[in-house]
Amino acid sequence: MSKERISTVFISGLTLTAILFLGILIGKGGDRIGYAGETYEDLQIFAEVLAQVKKHYVEETQTKDLVHGALRGMLASLDPHSSFMTQDMFKEMQVETKGEFGGLGIQIGVKNNRLTVIAPIEDTPAYTAGIQAGDIITKVDDMPTKDLTLMEAVQRMRGARGTSVHLTVEREGTENPLDFTLTRDIIKIQSVRSKLFEGNLGYVRINQFQESTAEDLTREIDALVTKNIQGLIIDLRNNPGGLLTAAVGVSEQFLDAGRLVVSIQGRNGKKDEYRARTTSKNYEYPMIVLVNHGSASASEIVAAAMQDWGKAVIIGTTTFGKGSVQTILPLSDGSGLRLTTAKYYTPNGKSIHSIGIQPDIVIDPKTTQVAKQEGETPKKGEATLEKPKTGSTTDKSAATQKPAEIDKDGPQPIPQEDAQLLKAVEMLKSWKVFKQLKPAA
Repeated sequence: MSKERISTVFISGLTLTAILFLGILIGKGGDRIGYAGETYEDLQIFAEVLAQVKKHYVEETQTKDLVHGALRGMLASLDPHSSFMTQDMFKEMQVETKGEFGGLGIQIGVKNNRLTVIAPIEDTPAYTAGIQAGDIITKVDDMPTKDLTLMEAVQRMRGARGTSVHLTVEREGTENPLDFTLTRDIIKIQSVRSKLFEGNLGYVRINQFQESTAEDLTREIDALVTKNIQGLIIDLRNNPGGLLTAAVGVSEQFLDAGRLVVSIQGRNGKKDEYRARTTSKNYEYPMIVLVNHGSASASEIVAAAMQDWGKAVIIGTTTFGKGSVQTILPLSDGSGLRLTTAKYYTPNGKSIHSIGIQPDIVIDPKTTQVAKQEGETPKKGEATLEKPKTGSTTDKSAATQKPAEIDKDGPQPIPQEDAQLLKAVEMLKSWKVFKQLKPAA
């Protein structure tokens, strides 16, 4: 990133992708001839419409409300991820990146022009109620979400702790809409958790990419190292993303210095590259990364970096496919703009936007469950999305295993209902066996 810009960068399905605090240059230098005149003409029409509405609309209107409405419409017309944030929304966004905020615990995005659950956050009202990645939220308190912007939808689901909100959800494989009444709570996200599995296999769950995530990951892995781990599982399932800098900080802990983690490119064609620093840990272990449809943005950056550089085997289902970058521009009255300014690319130069990352080994919990019931073996590549049945034990284990801290008394048993995790453990154990093979004399 250039020195002229001081920024905090976010890449997330719901959360944000960049805050530029200084050096924002709008309409200065390098503007093409005629720009000012054209802009003035268009703004004159806007002023005329505003005056007519103020004068003739059937009910009295507030100028600020009209302007904010126009701004919301303007940003929404660009793409689903660009939006106008009021002062309150902008403040909430800043609080959210610290890992604590009020609400239901749902990370949402817009996919195929529909309000889609990227992931429920574990140990939250949404997670407990059974909201799943891929659910389509059609109504909030009986109000259709069709015409709401992403930020407006978030605002409707936020509220004081103890208050309730009613969601109507469509779920693939379910004939009728599902209704959920959830009670809002304070959402606290512990970014990284870990535990030790039988066979001296380390397990690290990253819930969201926050300011402290890279630091937290180092602490957790270093604790596992003292247990003499023989392999490592990084669980990114239902991780909706977060800070780009955190994703880079996590990735570089497994990459050689100088290796490209991710690059971003805007409409001017200039590429900003993020590479592993010489001070990175570069842990060397046989490694599996678990992903699913709820793995988005920053999670996809980490998974792609591990996959492209051959540092880990990716297991699970196709990821969400959120590959655009938003820049948050603070405005003079305390509000802000969330504006799509770039796309990001994997180390191999691929854009995963609307495509997602294809796992090296596809394990669909639903398909595996059906196969067990029918006595069949799932076909390779048969499924691409996780759609577990409502209320089954597979739901939560497949979506996100609730991790525990490293147990002082020793390794933890491996959850038998989690097909993806079982496959990861099986592979790491096989890895160890093959490594020990010696050619015949």
